[in-house]
Amino acid sequence: MNERPYDVVLFGATGFTGALTAEYLHANAGEARLALAGRNRKKLEDLGLDLPLVEADADDAESLREMTASTRVVITTVGPYIKYGEPLVAACAETGADYVDLTGEPEFVDLMYVRHHEEAVASGARIVHCCGFDSIPHDLGAYFTVKELPEGVPIKVEGFVRAGGTLSGGTFETALTAFSRVRHMAGASGERKKREPRPEGRRARGVRGLPKRQSSLGAWALPMPTIDPQVVVRSARALDRYGPDFSYGHYMAIKSLPVAAGLPVGMAGLFAAAQVPPVRDFLLSRRKPGEGPSKEQIEKGWFKVRFEGEGGGSRVVTEVSGGDPGYGDTAKMLSEAALCLAQDDLPETAGQVTTAVAMGDALIERLKRAGISFEVLEKH
Repeated sequence: MNERPYDVVLFGATGFTGALTAEYLHANAGEARLALAGRNRKKLEDLGLDLPLVEADADDAESLREMTASTRVVITTVGPYIKYGEPLVAACAETGADYVDLTGEPEFVDLMYVRHHEEAVASGARIVHCCGFDSIPHDLGAYFTVKELPEGVPIKVEGFVRAGGTLSGGTFETALTAFSRVRHMAGASGERKKREPRPEGRRARGVRGLPKRQSSLGAWALPMPTIDPQVVVRSARALDRYGPDFSYGHYMAIKSLPVAAGLPVGMAGLFAAAQVPPVRDFLLSRRKPGEGPSKEQIEKGWFKVRFEGEGGGSRVVTEVSGGDPGYGDTAKMLSEAALCLAQDDLPETAGQVTTAVAMGDALIERLKRAGISFEVLEKH
């Protein structure tokens, strides 16, 4: 791996999030050997960054194989990943290059496990999905919380998400695509369950909670049907530190009762619209991939994820917080995850792994230095 010319190659650098990631890497990667990749060399040149350029296309398997063979880590921002992502995962699994992405698509993650996990284990590639707001603050936040509780005891953790920001066209397309593929998602999940081993002598599970009033936050807590709790539970199944019986509940915290009551109705309407192709196409035409919030909007973005954990008679409250969740800090998290894989002394892992399993404490320290806060608020 050390003989490869690059440490990190960013694939999809000309997209909205890709450009933010390219700028962050260029300013913060230190001595790491970087390159930008995409199918349009002119657009890569127009970014104005003094970095090597690599031409590669998501539809050209050979170009992807050559790109992955040239680097230690590949970052990809090219989504929706269920449409465009698999050839790159396959190339990384074949060539042994580490891989990070921004996906929040459960179907894609499950299919990549089924189709490419074993080959990645054999080649030594670490396939790490969900390296943006989905799901780094939640996965590492739960890990951070667990480490503040006693070892060897049953542990219960709940996460409560508050955030302010705007969606890009690419994120909107990803969400609508996922809503339109519920049956495919269930099929991929079932196939993964048949293949993926479970830990012996201990268990870890997600808890589908009900809407409730969370007095500790002065807010209403609504269950969040995102990929985040799945990632947290996979980390818990892989790491003994989560104890013999671990449970995790994941919620959105909303202070306004009318908003809390109306949000599920709005989501149900969007879900229904996604099932009708003409309506889905119309909605997608309203905000196209490559479009996103202004610099001023990004600067106003914020997130806070509060974790309440109990175990062995102890209770701890922690918080992970930062700036714009969708773009500014997502580019930061994605970049630091890739640099962590390329440069840091990490546990030996391979195949599809989570951020907590692959990088854990090393990535938390990187994110702290980059301005993302991990704090213990209460402990008793």
